[in-house]
Amino acid sequence: MRRFLRLLAIATRYGLIEHARNRFAMLLVALFVPVWVTLARFAMSEAPAQFRLRATGAVLHADSNRLTQVTGALNAVTLIVGFMMFAATYSSGAFDRRLSLAGFPRVPLGLAKVACLVLSAGTVSVYATFVMLCHWSPRQPVLLALALFCAAMTYGALGVALGVLLRREVEGMFAIVMISVVDVALQNPVASSGANSWMIQWLPSYGAMQAGAAAGFSATMPGVYFVVQLTWFVTSALVGLLAFRRRTRSALRAGAQVRPWLPRRRAAEPSKETAGG
Repeated sequence: MRRFLRLLAIATRYGLIEHARNRFAMLLVALFVPVWVTLARFAMSEAPAQFRLRATGAVLHADSNRLTQVTGALNAVTLIVGFMMFAATYSSGAFDRRLSLAGFPRVPLGLAKVACLVLSAGTVSVYATFVMLCHWSPRQPVLLALALFCAAMTYGALGVALGVLLRREVEGMFAIVMISVVDVALQNPVASSGANSWMIQWLPSYGAMQAGAAAGFSATMPGVYFVVQLTWFVTSALVGLLAFRRRTRSALRAGAQVRPWLPRRRAAEPSKETAGG
């Protein structure tokens, strides 16, 4: 167990170093989130908009600018975390294969990506919630942050899957941007007349959007929506981890010999003097 934790810590450190090198993602976190939320605050009107919680059938009445801030924050965190995880997975592909060839176990290597995802999604989600708190007071800010976190985790897992499956970087970037934009835009009743359509139930951030709206504008406990979002995350994570396992297994088959990682200490060999005596 101690050896497993040591390997997990090593792989997680490598992953965090890879994220720290992505300065563009750090810039997006620092600037894109507050700019998006602030623009929604001042560009949208305060006219009330209706938002239906499909699990309960209740209709929420919220200011248009505040509701757009929730969708804007959701769009920002999904884009940023999805981009970060895709970039890190795509750029570290050759390094992961070399580690596998060197005998590094694939389980801690895959779990390290999940650990990096949790840290990245948590940081960005808390920051986005804090930015919204500077403009208005959600009814349940902790649950709102949790909704953003769940959406970020889902898109981060999608980023990992795309980083493993796609062969060109521009393809992954385009896929993440388009999925997030279409996903969030269709669910915003201010921007889309189809926000109450049954089709939105199949969108990746449906559970997070419903939970975020419930947390921001009501006292409803949106537990069922978190279950829906968790299902999306688990599905995306399984696809990503299975693709990662297949890629590293292909690397192992291509290698001639596999060297053990962190070998156990060997017993000290007798010195020449001892052997000669």
